[in-house]
Amino acid sequence: MSNKLSIGQGWSLFLDRDGVINQRIADDYVKLPEDFEFIPGVTQALKIFAVLFSPIVVITNQQGIGRGLMTDSQLNLVHQKMLQKVTENGGRIDAVFYSPDLKNTGSFTRKPSVGLGLKARKQFPGINFKRSIMAGDSYSDILFGYRLGMVTVLIGTDKEVAFKCAGMLQYSFPDLISFAEYVKENIPAKA
Repeated sequence: MSNKLSIGQGWSLFLDRDGVINQRIADDYVKLPEDFEFIPGVTQALKIFAVLFSPIVVITNQQGIGRGLMTDSQLNLVHQKMLQKVTENGGRIDAVFYSPDLKNTGSFTRKPSVGLGLKARKQFPGINFKRSIMAGDSYSDILFGYRLGMVTVLIGTDKEVAFKCAGMLQYSFPDLISFAEYVKENIPAKA
């Protein structure tokens, strides 16, 4: 983390969901809106990001659907709650892309495969992966960003994940608000 991150106009932000935006539920899935709990500082982080990035997209693996533990409709209700709370707090998420596929299917849309990134770029043609950041808490998030040539940011304090991501990882922060404050402090002054 010796190099300062320098972003400018036209940068995109990709965020994982579970463990980055909301509390991860151990050995389970966020299946209902009432199960969704923001990690402290996330809504403030998204307010900071709203003026720095366009678009801001969430990309998330949701194999609970593939396992029959929840439906697309239930997931959409969870995302509606997330988006509403983010907007109410002055933040912005422009789109949510998810893969319902099981881990062992080799799905092109399931991270670390790059399908969700390509889907996002199709919806937002201004996305340039070389001017994009992927922030996530898992090896698959970092590998996804690395495969697309993005700046990679590990969110969380899991040393095992950080070790596994060595060589692909450019930045690491304990939480999303720490990352947001770092970006805000290091953006070039506007002329």
